[in-house]
Amino acid sequence: MKILVVGASGTLGRAVAQHLGERHQVITAGRNSGEHRVDLRDDASVGALFAATGRIDAIVSAAGSVHFGPLDGMTAAQFDAGLQDKLLGQVRLALIGQHHLQDGGSITLTTGILAEQPIRQGANATAVNAAVEGFVRAAACELPRGLRINAVSPTVLSEAWHAYADFFPGFEPVSAARAALAFQRSIEGVQTGQVYKVW
Repeated sequence: MKILVVGASGTLGRAVAQHLGERHQVITAGRNSGEHRVDLRDDASVGALFAATGRIDAIVSAAGSVHFGPLDGMTAAQFDAGLQDKLLGQVRLALIGQHHLQDGGSITLTTGILAEQPIRQGANATAVNAAVEGFVRAAACELPRGLRINAVSPTVLSEAWHAYADFFPGFEPVSAARAALAFQRSIEGVQTGQVYKVW
């Protein structure tokens, strides 16, 4: 398969690209690195990415940022940053990307455990991740040509545990390599509208 991995320079994206690259042709893209540059907040940039890649078999997004901070000081603009980046950025990738997939192709987006397990200062992350999952479930009902869409929801990654442990008390981290298996399942499997939890 010819697979586009957006966000391939991050901890999760690197693991996904490496794992999928053992079996498939992987094309990498990112805001600041990869074979192609793309800004998921911009329609023209996403369109240019697919013009460069040509038709593909699968799209993976391991990209997107959210705002972390205390609720009592959070502004609408800060909250909107996560909506524009991780939520609408991934939705934009799917909306535009569907037209560049081969019949039977797939889209896999990334959410996270905070969609269901909130933490302190994580209101934006919980809202954004839950919204992405809602989009995936609804989009799966409408995609034509045998196209599929799923999401992978990992918990905090062990590679980043040193930086985030204080925010995730009592959580059990998982390796990026383990999370990467869920992306393979989404791409090579048969299901659609699923959220694959790696907790």
